[in-house]
Amino acid sequence: MLIEALSVIPEIFSPYLDASIMGRAQKSGVFEFAAHDLRNWTHDRHRTVDDAPFGGGPGMLMKPAPIFEALDDICSRGPMPHVVFFSPCGARFDQRHAERLATKERILCVCGRYEGIDERVYTLADDVFSIGDYVLTGGELAALVLIDSVVRLLPGALGDEASSVDESFSLESGLLEYAQYTRPSEYRGMGVPEVLLSGDHGRVDEWRRRNAIERTARWRPDLLDQADLDSDEWAFARSILRGELSD
Repeated sequence: MLIEALSVIPEIFSPYLDASIMGRAQKSGVFEFAAHDLRNWTHDRHRTVDDAPFGGGPGMLMKPAPIFEALDDICSRGPMPHVVFFSPCGARFDQRHAERLATKERILCVCGRYEGIDERVYTLADDVFSIGDYVLTGGELAALVLIDSVVRLLPGALGDEASSVDESFSLESGLLEYAQYTRPSEYRGMGVPEVLLSGDHGRVDEWRRRNAIERTARWRPDLLDQADLDSDEWAFARSILRGELSD
């Protein structure tokens, strides 16, 4: 997979994407990454990419011409990319979108800055996403979130291929992931659930399922409507929602 970003600060991507899992995935050929400087498609000596909005108002808007020209050029090289923009008006980005994007051959993330982007530019988008209801300085962080979530789904990106599946928001059950513990078995007076030390894999699986339901009911009850629960599990989830203590 080829992933690209179009930005006025293309150097922002390397520190993250060259490190850890992302860095190893690049070195092993799981994906390629290229960042393009939007200012390369400007035609004035100041390399201007923004201007004042028509009708007045605060801040500056990114001009349409550099972005249109950049995409004309970038898209002419190789297979047509799947073009992604970021906006508060976009669809909420989630694991379902990440899984769909992981099937693409080439993805191009266009990163806005300043007060926003000229509305006409969005006609170039295959997807427009929001990563949350808050304000960021630019789209680069949103692009990194998307890239990370997509790359970890690619074959060979993670050391343990099950890791990308057995996690919150990836489970077919629709539940948050169960709590996990490692050594030591007791630390500062806090112990590990005894069932996890039992070696009984059946009991461990039962505990993990029940714990996942409890955590989802406590922290993300909105997910329960899509969760695959039987009648006993629903009764347990409702007891958590009512504030009753779990076993």
